[in-house]
Amino acid sequence: MTDPTPKPQILTSADQTSTADAIADQFVNRLIGCDHAHISVTGGGLGSAIWPKIAAHPEVGDVPWNRIHIWFSDERFVPAGDVDRNDTAVIPVAGELGIPPENVHSVPGPELVPTVDAAAYAYALHLGAKQTHRSECVAAPVFAVSILGIGPDGHVASLFPGRPELTVTQKTVVPVNDSPKPPPQRVSFTRPTLMQCEELWMIAAGAEKASAVARAITGGDPSRTPASNLHGRRATLWFVDAAAAAKLPKDD
Repeated sequence: MTDPTPKPQILTSADQTSTADAIADQFVNRLIGCDHAHISVTGGGLGSAIWPKIAAHPEVGDVPWNRIHIWFSDERFVPAGDVDRNDTAVIPVAGELGIPPENVHSVPGPELVPTVDAAAYAYALHLGAKQTHRSECVAAPVFAVSILGIGPDGHVASLFPGRPELTVTQKTVVPVNDSPKPPPQRVSFTRPTLMQCEELWMIAAGAEKASAVARAITGGDPSRTPASNLHGRRATLWFVDAAAAAKLPKDD
């Protein structure tokens, strides 16, 4: 019987570069030989850094990229191509890898829909249309891997401490109209959608994230540290560099 809350595995590398290398290597190896897969990805410095490394991986040709679908756990409500968008770093590399454009599922921006609320609604409908198991409670595909970052304040996707979006459980996607981190308008998966995955990978680098990483891994209050108590169905992995891992409890 699968443990509903698998114990996190902590994979520590020396620095951000080697952490990105480790994520890219695990990513490629996870997808080699798969029939098809839905993947949820993030942005940020580390989240963006993994894509060139994936493209340069020696076994990249063994992945059936034409059957891989890419989704975004959150997005900034700014126009397509804006440097603030999470998909801006992904789309060019996805094309190089051979992922069909229709398999890169971007959140609509203001050039396509009038409001961030409309963007969240449209993305939720799109997720539901691609739902892989109709008996699932969450109307979204089951992601083979969900890659998530964590902010220095403990936020994950665009779910920030103390915010009402954290408590939403009956929707897959929520709009964020006044994010404490710019840009103010965003679209985010809810916590149930973040855990709609076989494997959840949390990624972090830098000393400024050490306190948040420690709180999240040791089971801190999600209202203070939204990255706490998130897990995949089969595995939960933390890819961190030495600086981000500095405040974790030491093994006896």
